[in-house]
Parts: sequence; structure tokens; C-alpha cells
Amino acid sequence: MRFQMFLPVLIAVSLGTGVSLAQEPSSVPRVVNLAVVGLASSETAQVNVVNLAPSVQSVTPGSVPAEGAKALCTGGITFYNSSGNIITSSSSFSISSGQIFSATLPYSETLPANGTSSARTAVWATVTIGGNNTASACQPAANIETFDTATGVTHLHVEASTLALPTLFRLPIAESSGESH
Repeated sequence: MRFQMFLPVLIAVSLGTGVSLAQEPSSVPRVVNLAVVGLASSETAQVNVVNLAPSVQSVTPGSVPAEGAKALCTGGITFYNSSGNIITSSSSFSISSGQIFSATLPYSETLPANGTSSARTAVWATVTIGGNNTASACQPAANIETFDTATGVTHLHVEASTLALPTLFRLPIAESSGESH
């Protein structure tokens, strides 16, 4: 009898707790390190970050939403030299769905010792998960490129992985041993 009374109370408390926890969004900083690039005296490196999150408002293909909530990404870009020291950090960015932010690193800022220099870049973005604010879903992706400073001709372009969250739940994968069961 006690169990029959306890079970509905336990279920109600569990559901209430789950609903209240699901409404609390959590911000998680995500970082991706881009490929190391070498720069010659005539080159500039540029990092581009795009927010690939869809707009909350439905749109027809080929059009841009004129209103409605858009996902917002905030973050920054930091360039490091071959010793791991910060060369420069971009100002923080804040981009909504479909927008791109770019930061450049001219050769002259790398303080090269022998005519060429190497640099690596870290891009960070704050990703909000949970809650019922669908406008907070940020889906950033980044790339790095080098180009001739005088002509603008691109010499190198490397796509990076997105700054997505790792899988929260792992699904078991059946391994095949070659035997039929």
C-alpha cells in the first residue's frame, strides 16, 4: 500500500524536476584549433567564422528571413606563434544566423626570425544548450586561408571542423566478427 502511494509521488517529483532542469540553458565554451600555416613576407592569414544555425523562422529556399529570432554566436579568435605565445587576439565577435566574422594576421605582426613564420589559430565560441530558447542555438564553423597581401590571390584554404558539442549519449555499436548469429 505504501509503495502504491509512494510511486505516483516519485513520478510527479521526477517529472517536475526534469521540466525545471530542461528550462535552464547552459553556456559551454567550445574551442577549435585550426591548422598551422606558414606565412611569407608577402602574405596575410585570415580566419573566417560563420554561424550555420538555421533561423527560427521558416523561410522559403533561396530567401533570407526578414524578421524572427536568429541564433547568436559569440566568441573570439586568437593567433599564436610557433613558441605558443599569443601574437594577437581579435575583438570578440557576435554573429547571428548566416553571418560571417573574419580576422586577419599580416606577416608583419608575426615578428619572423628568418623570412618565414608559422602561426596557429584558436577559435572559441560560446554554445548555449538546453532550455526552450531555440534562438540561442549557435552552430559555428571556421576556416583559415592565406593570401597575397598585395593582390588578394588566395594561396591556401583549409576548412576546420565545426565547433559542435560532442555526443552527449553514446549508442552501442555492434561489432561485426564475421559470424552470423
